[in-house]
Amino acid sequence: MAAKNRIFIVLLGPPGSGKGTQARILEKQLGLPQVATGDLFRFNLKHQTELGLLAKKYMDAGELVPDEVTIRMVEERLSREDCAQGAILDGFPRNLPQAVALDEMLAPYGGVTIVPLFVVEDDVVVERISGRRVCRNCGAVYHVRFNPPKHDNICDVCGGELYQRDDDRPETVKNRLYVYYKQTGPLIGYYFAKGLLEEIDASKAVNEVTEALKAVLAARGVAIPEA
Repeated sequence: MAAKNRIFIVLLGPPGSGKGTQARILEKQLGLPQVATGDLFRFNLKHQTELGLLAKKYMDAGELVPDEVTIRMVEERLSREDCAQGAILDGFPRNLPQAVALDEMLAPYGGVTIVPLFVVEDDVVVERISGRRVCRNCGAVYHVRFNPPKHDNICDVCGGELYQRDDDRPETVKNRLYVYYKQTGPLIGYYFAKGLLEEIDASKAVNEVTEALKAVLAARGVAIPEA
């Protein structure tokens, strides 16, 4: 595929809006890799890369990892062979400096193609995340309302105890939403001004969100092959 025809999809939305789920679906349907910053940090830390060691230095000191380090991680990831036709960006950019850096990064390839914005009410986000329960033994994930275990607080898979992670507690989720609006909120205006923003109702069922996402992609010339 010619460089100018590469497809770069930036998924925006609060935690719990379903970006990761839809990114994985698109990854299979479009054949483009999901590039998630969380995965990049884990990879670089695990393999003790130069960037991973640099990030660890800040993390060990209790400091935020500078944008420059995150940007370099993303730039290195997008330079790999599997991104030759584009990528699905999940969790990056998180703020305006990162968005500007991404524009510079992608300028030779036609820039960002589309920015789907996953719209969902705050109380729905809190319910989705705070209702999650994880097995202490095997890591299986449940939800008290949407995917409950057969027996309360007992894993269907291994019989282990289910628990609520600290970052899934309602008060923590509300703080995560505050951080999202503060850091990522300005990106909505940034991409709207560029004519790239497309709103998706993320409160619907997964398959309905997928269909809505496919429709806005098709309108931008990004066709998803039929299964």
